[in-house]
Amino acid sequence: MKAVLCKELGLADKLVVEDVATPEVAPGHVLVDVKAAGLNFPDTLIIQGKYQVKPDLPFTPGGEGAGVVAAVGEGVKHLNVGDKIIFMCQTGAFAEQVVVPAITAIPMPDTLSFEMAAGITLTYGTSYHALKQRAQLQEGETVLVLGAAGGVGIATVELAKAMGAKVIAAASTDEKLEFCKKSGADELINYSTEDLKARIKEITGGKGVDVIYDPVGGDYTETAFRNMAPNGRLLVIGFAAGDIPKVPINLCLLKQASLVGVFWGAWVAKNPGEQMQNMQEIMGMVASGQVRASVNDVFPLADVEKAYACLTERRAKGKVILTP
Repeated sequence: MKAVLCKELGLADKLVVEDVATPEVAPGHVLVDVKAAGLNFPDTLIIQGKYQVKPDLPFTPGGEGAGVVAAVGEGVKHLNVGDKIIFMCQTGAFAEQVVVPAITAIPMPDTLSFEMAAGITLTYGTSYHALKQRAQLQEGETVLVLGAAGGVGIATVELAKAMGAKVIAAASTDEKLEFCKKSGADELINYSTEDLKARIKEITGGKGVDVIYDPVGGDYTETAFRNMAPNGRLLVIGFAAGDIPKVPINLCLLKQASLVGVFWGAWVAKNPGEQMQNMQEIMGMVASGQVRASVNDVFPLADVEKAYACLTERRAKGKVILTP
């Protein structure tokens, strides 16, 4: 089978696509014919050795996808050969086949294409956990989403709207913002051409925002945090801009606001039952049409370097997907 291999740490130009042996199915696992796999920001870090998880070389990156069960390991009772599933794994998804823990697999709704289904677990799982468990978002609150047109950003726009919040989408181009508007955003801010502080003040009538979802970091984090409502929560998701912001901690006191870290992977490991409940609720939103699982950038496995560039250069609108 074909698989993407990381043989040496570095950027995506170091990745190769080669023939490898089909992996053996361990007890409690299933072998999946991968139909589509989602590319995420951690995938850009893990190939550089900059992520919390550091697999031995060589390895195949990719932590989520959708496909068809090809074989079932000993002890697996709830899945059968031929089932369409959505799965997550630590590595291995960027291949024609992958072995994944059966406990991570959920049935794939018939309403979704493989490409749409492949991008749900990490982005929507992260965003829903952030809004539900970490921010404890309440209906009627205002959510500012930075980097709103990216994978986790657009997921947050959809989920926050479905949870009854007013959603402000902030992105770097009018084209991206139009995409956010179609995904349910109530208000738009182009932080390349508009003053972020002034626009937040204008939109909220001077009250500030209740929740900030920040997967970007960089220059806009502190500006956004300075414009929070009392009891506001800044959700620290990641640092796609590359720079880790140094927010003055006295702002937490002055704004009566909180910095809230979101490490979804660690939470899932300790709370698998709650994670499955979250996924069932997300699938309910998919079935009702509240969540669209937007996909605009799909690349064949052979174009893995182009797929990574689409993500790292922040050109993506929604999820970036690889198809074997």
